[in-house]
Amino acid sequence: MKKLVVASSNPGKLAEIRSLLAPLEIEVVSQGELGIPDAEEPHFTFLENALAKARHTSRASGLPALADDSGICVDALGGEPGVNSAYFAGHEGTREERDARNNAKLLAALKDEPVKSAHYACVMVLVRHANDPQPLVAEGSWRGEITGTPRGTNGFGYDPLFLLPERGKTAAELDPAEKNRISHRGRALQRLISRLQEEG
Repeated sequence: MKKLVVASSNPGKLAEIRSLLAPLEIEVVSQGELGIPDAEEPHFTFLENALAKARHTSRASGLPALADDSGICVDALGGEPGVNSAYFAGHEGTREERDARNNAKLLAALKDEPVKSAHYACVMVLVRHANDPQPLVAEGSWRGEITGTPRGTNGFGYDPLFLLPERGKTAAELDPAEKNRISHRGRALQRLISRLQEEG
């Protein structure tokens, strides 16, 4: 496999994926570079949404496609926002404006909760072609808790609120290379890369 399309227009996500795939010398292009619109994500699970995105992008590009669906799952909220993480507080505005509203809504929802444990979840899917009967699937999880005050300028989404107690830092305070090693997306992609290498 010499080239694949990432089924995402999220610049933070693309940077993470490109960095992790660099050792494989696979050319990585985004769906946005090819003029492919975002797929619908109507499903209730990360797996179904990731598979829908990968098939949509592969069909539109004629190339292998990699997609992930990920989000933050907060224990006190029964796993919410989960698959709705990106649009927890609505679809309006730029990505940065949505991130700010999502973070504010999450903090408001947890205001009276004594326990703020949470985890990031990621399911990553690679299809060799749109109708691939055996997609490669890998999962990753990253446990932490929600802090009351945003900290850090790296990362995106809920990273300024996602505290790693053992490090005393939020995900947004980590060096990008460290985050790629230990994050939910990094873990899922490392597992996917291992499977790719097994296939040769």
